[in-house]
Amino acid sequence: MYETSAEIGELQRLFDRSLEGANAHLRAIYQAEGERPHTLTAEQLVRVLTGMCTLAVSTVTAKGEPRVSGADGHFLHGRWILGTDRTAAKARHLAARPAVSVAHIRGDDLGVFTHGTAVPITPPDALDAEADAWPAVRDHLIAHYGESPMKWGDVVYYRIEPHWMTAYCADAAKVLAQP
Repeated sequence: MYETSAEIGELQRLFDRSLEGANAHLRAIYQAEGERPHTLTAEQLVRVLTGMCTLAVSTVTAKGEPRVSGADGHFLHGRWILGTDRTAAKARHLAARPAVSVAHIRGDDLGVFTHGTAVPITPPDALDAEADAWPAVRDHLIAHYGESPMKWGDVVYYRIEPHWMTAYCADAAKVLAQP
């Protein structure tokens, strides 16, 4: 868990805004009448999203056609971090149209859904503020993979700046008890 209490508070406010602004159908899925909410708090979610999480990443082509692909995701400081080779279609799409949706789904137990903007964090693509964050992200990735993913080719990493995010969880106790 890398999040500060301020980052957890910000993430919780995002969750609350996202569900408050959702349509009746989605709200009913997250909280059926008379039942406990089917979600996690931000504090619970950051405890669950440790290590590498497989993401379904949705981008859009120049013709407006949707594309989905997989990527390793790392949840750091309340944001998804994902990388890909710079020559991948996903990287080309994000460079031209940075709007992105990502989903992390664990069977029927957990679904984390995020809509936002992909911001490059690896030099030379990153702006100064993002470049400052890169060393800590790089260190996390090296600790996880045992080597720098930058050795794997012309890799670019992104931080997803979310404007909408929810975490569906039917049984919080079960998910929180899993290693």
